[in-house]
Amino acid sequence: MNRLSKTQLWIVASIMLIAGAIVGATAMQAGRAPAAAVEAAAPPVREASTMPTTFAPVVKSVLPAVVNVSSTKVLKTSSMEGDPFEFFRGNGLRLPDQFRTPDQPRHQNAQGSGVIVSPDGYILTNNHVIDGATELKVSWSDKREMKARLIGTDAKTDIALLKVDANNLPYVKLGSSANVEVGDIALAVGNPFGLGQTVTMGIISALGRGGLGIEQYEDFIQTDAAINPGNSGGALVDTKGELIGINTAILSGSGGYQGVGFAVPIDMARQVMTQLKEHGSVTRAYLGVYLQDLTPELASAFNVKASKGAVVTKVIPDSPADKAGIHRDDVIVSLNGKDVDFRTLQLNTGAQAPGTKVNLGVIRNGSEQTIAVNLGTMPADTERAGNNDEEQPFPHRGRRP
Repeated sequence: MNRLSKTQLWIVASIMLIAGAIVGATAMQAGRAPAAAVEAAAPPVREASTMPTTFAPVVKSVLPAVVNVSSTKVLKTSSMEGDPFEFFRGNGLRLPDQFRTPDQPRHQNAQGSGVIVSPDGYILTNNHVIDGATELKVSWSDKREMKARLIGTDAKTDIALLKVDANNLPYVKLGSSANVEVGDIALAVGNPFGLGQTVTMGIISALGRGGLGIEQYEDFIQTDAAINPGNSGGALVDTKGELIGINTAILSGSGGYQGVGFAVPIDMARQVMTQLKEHGSVTRAYLGVYLQDLTPELASAFNVKASKGAVVTKVIPDSPADKAGIHRDDVIVSLNGKDVDFRTLQLNTGAQAPGTKVNLGVIRNGSEQTIAVNLGTMPADTERAGNNDEEQPFPHRGRRP
């Protein structure tokens, strides 16, 4: 082939440039960018994750660390089923000694589940599983059994911490409930109906569930993984086998599983566990007020434009709120700059350490102001703390499995 002259090369290059310009202009006229521009503007394509065909590896790692928790309570009861002399006693009549039915102890056994969370034998479970127990035992699927001692309980979140004297135990790694999303796959592991270790699968149906009237502090993970009687205190884990919640309750009209179960998020359980390990009890901060959720009717009555908030219905005398100048009918709309309602205000306040200074956004007589409050220590008596649900209606009641 003959070599092209410089003039010919220049002509060929010019023709190629003109052709490229024509192609680009044609694409733009048709409503399309040139291929190079399309490639630069297109968002990165996320590869679809493949649904695993089995969760057996996850289950094998979790099962050895989920135990059966047996509790024994001693009850005082009449030696007879029903007292034939109840009528006479109720009317204040004294009976001869030979007709008396002295109280006799009766043992009541209950079963639930627990999750080993450290190799040295710390076990998370529900408070209602072990409440009032005089004897505690944990057992494994291989029939091993050990006595457990109670480290501490927190009835307000329904969390209890047990300990067995053992080392190098299998345990479930704590995950983070903050990373959980609705639609994530979840596995519930426990001891339903006393059958032994059982695994059910579902998804995370909702997050931040509250207002159920089950516990005082509610921030539940909702799941449709089957939870039944005996599952209380068991593990809710993700597909990595990390603990994201402690199974606690179900919503049911029959008392059995109907597709709605609740777990205490592990971030909340971890905070409780840390305090129980260090102090044997949980200390919370409190404001000292009774609250009610802000409704559209109340917002109109109090000239509040905020979409959510907490109405102060009562201020406990000499409480932190009282000392800071919080009044009845004030509407608290923010805590440290973040919007709150009744439940989130209660949760976020309780999570603080006593003595912490917080800034409350308060609407009073239609105008907003910021009030600084030094939080106090929540009294053991919930009534004095002013944090019960007296002013908060709960239309849906949950059940503990």
